[in-house]
Amino acid sequence: MSGNKRWIPLESNPEVMNKFLTTVGVSSKWKINDVYGLDPELLATVPQPVLAVLLLFPINEKFESYFKKQEEEKKSETVSPSLFFMKQTVGNACGTIALIHAVANNLDKIDLAPGHLKNFLDATKDLSAEARAEKLEADEGLSTAHEESAQGGQTEAPSRDENVNLHFITLIHHSGGLYELDGRKSQPIPHGNTTPETFLEDAAKVCRELMAVDPEEVHFTLVALTDAQ
Repeated sequence: MSGNKRWIPLESNPEVMNKFLTTVGVSSKWKINDVYGLDPELLATVPQPVLAVLLLFPINEKFESYFKKQEEEKKSETVSPSLFFMKQTVGNACGTIALIHAVANNLDKIDLAPGHLKNFLDATKDLSAEARAEKLEADEGLSTAHEESAQGGQTEAPSRDENVNLHFITLIHHSGGLYELDGRKSQPIPHGNTTPETFLEDAAKVCRELMAVDPEEVHFTLVALTDAQ
């Protein structure tokens, strides 16, 4: 990450994440819910429709090596030009960037009220991924919403200067494709075709593949942006 700015890490906690979404103007029709496992019977308990899946996982040498190889293999694949993607240059901002990716790529379904997020998306819709990152660094409204939400978790929030080795990515369905959005990477990563009906199952498959990179690692947390019901 090129910037020196750092935020307090956002906890992978639906209450915390929903507070952020509500604060920045996302309709209460949509909520972050826990995904308790990747088995079919557990996936069946997740409210539908599912708009995005967010995975929190540890960054270590095995994952770094995997992602480097993955980016090299995927860089020639076509990515939908209407996909909203931004880089991460603010330390510990991956949780908020994951939520922005989830909402920004579902604006055909999500009612977004006037507020910090709508202002940010309107201002950055025609910008590059790098320029969007610069805008986020300077966005006091989103920064404040992030900080207030991050301090409301079930556990004591780490300091902004603490080296946190956990990272969020977002999986979304867009224009018939399944994409992985990670602000640490150079571009969205395509994972084949999907449909609204099969999206959760297809996203779970990608998560299983990622978890298999380090079978001894257990620090994974999965949530989904779904109908609030």
